[in-house]
Amino acid sequence: MFTTRLISGIILVLLSIVIVGQGGALLFGVTALISVIGLFELYRVLGIEKRSLAVIGYATACSYYGILWFEGQRYMTLLIIASLMVMMALYVFTFPKYKTEEITGAFFGVCYVPVMLSFLYQTRGMSDGAYLVWLILISSWGCDTCAYCSGMLLGRHKLAPVLSPKKSIEGAVGGALGAALLGFVYAAFFGARMSEFQNPQASCAIACAIAAVISQIGDLAASAIKRNHGIKDYGKLIPGHGGILDRFDSMIFTAPAIYFALTFLK
Repeated sequence: MFTTRLISGIILVLLSIVIVGQGGALLFGVTALISVIGLFELYRVLGIEKRSLAVIGYATACSYYGILWFEGQRYMTLLIIASLMVMMALYVFTFPKYKTEEITGAFFGVCYVPVMLSFLYQTRGMSDGAYLVWLILISSWGCDTCAYCSGMLLGRHKLAPVLSPKKSIEGAVGGALGAALLGFVYAAFFGARMSEFQNPQASCAIACAIAAVISQIGDLAASAIKRNHGIKDYGKLIPGHGGILDRFDSMIFTAPAIYFALTFLK
């Protein structure tokens, strides 16, 4: 199991470097694809993956990425509201076929997976995005590693004792500080190429710290959903890791966190 997890993890990292580094249509296509797969995984947990309600969610996700590709961001809010209206219409005109929690779960899924994960592509498209996009990976994976090490060495107080007994407050703080340090070091090497920031080291460190805190919420949120529905993994797509949502649970949160943190820190 460990060997399988290690090999697939290495392959995933290498693919991420190539895809994120290339950007453009390749990154867009892969992000859209894993968003739809992730949405399917969530809907499967909710038991609606093959129902008409899910089709609306899939259509919304595809439409959202279509709008993103053609730079029609001003229509995104309209699309999300229209999606909710269509879901509510289905709820009303087929009553009592769907439960309220199924409607809310379907709409939540659209916002949770495709919309939030799209900020990986949107960050890559920012000015200096070729360098800034790596902060998403640094804050996500860096936080995980630093939190684990800090928790092992210093962990005393439980962060979420019922949901994740092994996570500690000390580990969470260490993860955030470690991610901030990694962001600072990264900017020390590449900050001269970031023309939008007066102090790239400080901006990257702050952005990574914010994203690291939020990434841990994303990790715990994904675990909470699985715990509520009595499953271990969202899927088996990635050997040794589970599904898309098992591997990208924290990145779903760090992508928009980095995007908006950097936007306000300019």
